[in-house]
Amino acid sequence: MSSKGKTLLVLVALFAAAVTLYTSRAATAQEADPKKEVKPAPTATPVPEEDQVVRVETDAVNVLFTAQDRNHRLLTTLKPEDVKILENGEPQQIESFSRQVDLPMSLAILIDVSLSQQRTLPDEKEAAISFLENVIRPSKDEVSIISFTGEATLEQGMTSNLDRLRRAVDKVEVVLPSGYIGGGVSTGTPPLNPSMAAGSTAIWDAIWVTSDEVLGPAPDKTRRAIILLTDGVNTYGQKRLDDAVQAAQKAEAVIYSIGIGDRFYDGVDKGVLNKVSERTGGRAYFPRDENDLRQAFQQIQEEMRSQYLIAYEPTNAKKDGSYRTIEIQLVNSQLAKDKVKITHRQGYFAKTEKKGK
Repeated sequence: MSSKGKTLLVLVALFAAAVTLYTSRAATAQEADPKKEVKPAPTATPVPEEDQVVRVETDAVNVLFTAQDRNHRLLTTLKPEDVKILENGEPQQIESFSRQVDLPMSLAILIDVSLSQQRTLPDEKEAAISFLENVIRPSKDEVSIISFTGEATLEQGMTSNLDRLRRAVDKVEVVLPSGYIGGGVSTGTPPLNPSMAAGSTAIWDAIWVTSDEVLGPAPDKTRRAIILLTDGVNTYGQKRLDDAVQAAQKAEAVIYSIGIGDRFYDGVDKGVLNKVSERTGGRAYFPRDENDLRQAFQQIQEEMRSQYLIAYEPTNAKKDGSYRTIEIQLVNSQLAKDKVKITHRQGYFAKTEKKGK
């Protein structure tokens, strides 16, 4: 063999030995250092059940209600087995039952400032301010102030600032018709648009716009309510009572009516105020004097702090936007015998499918 051939064989042998040595050292190092181990691809960690529950969209229906005995005293000792709930006449399975005493509140105080309130408005304002001072918790609750005649005016948007709310109530004044002197006498040129004359009363329009634009956007999981101060005599507007009730139901708002006005202007329409309140799960009050007025606000405060909450998932799972009736019945025979009255909203509108699904 030539010298060149011998040299080539030596180089090949040296290269093979180097490769073997490198491989051996790498294997030894891998065994010695566990950090260098080749690990299998990570597997997905199961999501805890609690987190899954938070992410699941629920279709539960929440219904607030109050219970009163025959003497109108609030009952605060009801148990789940005392009642049953029906949707469109069909029994529903109660998922949760609790007494709500600390739920945040989103309130709208609607004040009729038409001519019929001229004599009573000062007392209404004092009672409203006293109510705000005793009820509102700045860390939890929010209130808006709306005055209305032929159209609604937002005096103060939702806030928990008590000073702002006081100022808003203080500046509310009766809106008098053009040329009005007093005693039913008016002079001067009549307005060009008589239907929008100051002094007209559009109650249902005011409730509708408040429900849709003020309470509708309120935070979830709040108790929503309208406190309506008026004589109940609607003289103008594009909306009807049914429109107002439906808007309140869609906003999940209860209406508490305080029927107050000047008897020289057709008195108070108790029937219509009872209807709009009962259909939304509230009550109507008809004070005869300033003391009664303050008591009405006090009773509203107590009722809002003494409500029960029932939650159920409807057996009708269709998201068709349909209106569905709600009925809570007593199954405790003793409570029924004692003529306990349950007050709650009479229905709700089902959800609709989201676009794009």
